[in-house]
Amino acid sequence: MKKKRHERILELISRYSIDTQEELLHRLQESGFRVTQATVSRDIKELRLVKVLSPDGKYRYMRAEEKARQNDVKFSSLFQDSAVAVDYAQNIVAVKCLTGMANAVCAAMDTLHWDDAVATLSGDDTIFILMRNEGAAGRLAGKLKDMMR
Repeated sequence: MKKKRHERILELISRYSIDTQEELLHRLQESGFRVTQATVSRDIKELRLVKVLSPDGKYRYMRAEEKARQNDVKFSSLFQDSAVAVDYAQNIVAVKCLTGMANAVCAAMDTLHWDDAVATLSGDDTIFILMRNEGAAGRLAGKLKDMMR
């Protein structure tokens, strides 16, 4: 029963912009599932659903994995349109962007939570990424240079 309920929840959130547990509870009950608020809350945690801001300005439930894929696509597009050069020195990666674009690229980058990235700092046209070590900086710089091509 739980597996079918989880499948139905995933179907419902992909079909409708569901933004509250109450709405999800109501739609599940309409689908013939006898559930309580506590059950819906546990299901949301087990399915790792997150609330995200949709293009229409409303929040809705989405799978965390789907949100991560969206963030990756957004970053890639923004980075390719804005990055001019990438280099690194020791454990710091420097990304040169078109004037005024570094902050947007950096904010998109921060949603990706890359391994070995300690922190980012952006100005108007430059981003500094502090990495844990020089090897990690070299790998990230290489990855970002590949994305520019």
